[in-house]
Amino acid sequence: MSTLDLQEQEQVDALRGWWKENGKWVVAAVVIALLGYAGMQFWKSHQAQQAGEASKLYVEVEKQIMTNDPKRVNDAVAALVDKFGGSAYAPRAQLLAVQANVQAKDMTRAKTQLQWVIEHAHETGLQDTARLKLASILLDEKNYDEALKQLNATHPEAFTGLYADMKGDVLSAQGKTEEARAAYKQALDKIEAKSMYRNLVQLKLDGLGDAK
Repeated sequence: MSTLDLQEQEQVDALRGWWKENGKWVVAAVVIALLGYAGMQFWKSHQAQQAGEASKLYVEVEKQIMTNDPKRVNDAVAALVDKFGGSAYAPRAQLLAVQANVQAKDMTRAKTQLQWVIEHAHETGLQDTARLKLASILLDEKNYDEALKQLNATHPEAFTGLYADMKGDVLSAQGKTEEARAAYKQALDKIEAKSMYRNLVQLKLDGLGDAK
């Protein structure tokens, strides 16, 4: 592939700007899709097992999310985690709170909640989602080594494409172009061919220019 012309470079630059603002939520949406049917079955089985109060507290968390008030969200999540920290509801509530705290620029709290999910969730899909979000925050903070540490953690094959893509972002930010290129190529290899997410990865790969 020849060096990008001016129009293509403008498209890549525009994508990078969009990705910086929205990438976290694109990743979150893709992850939610990956969890799919199996995750829903797990959710239903736990709904049947959990106490009614835990269910009510989770509903309260969802209600507070709609207020866009981080304090109210965090208070609702804390009440659930304190009483039912071992339930399937707790890590999901923490992940909901993370989004509210990131939007409020409270990265310290968001990172603490993500670490909680990594350490306490009983579902690997939720743990891997938390690692991806944590790596994204660490990337924004330019804490590249810690971001790569999260991305190098063992994870299911279904998450390999997402992990590789995020790893490419970190390596690109470090100026490690060839390593970033390899990571993006791995992501393209692992992400489903029909997924629109591949287009974003391809544009980032193209933005690196020709291989040396």
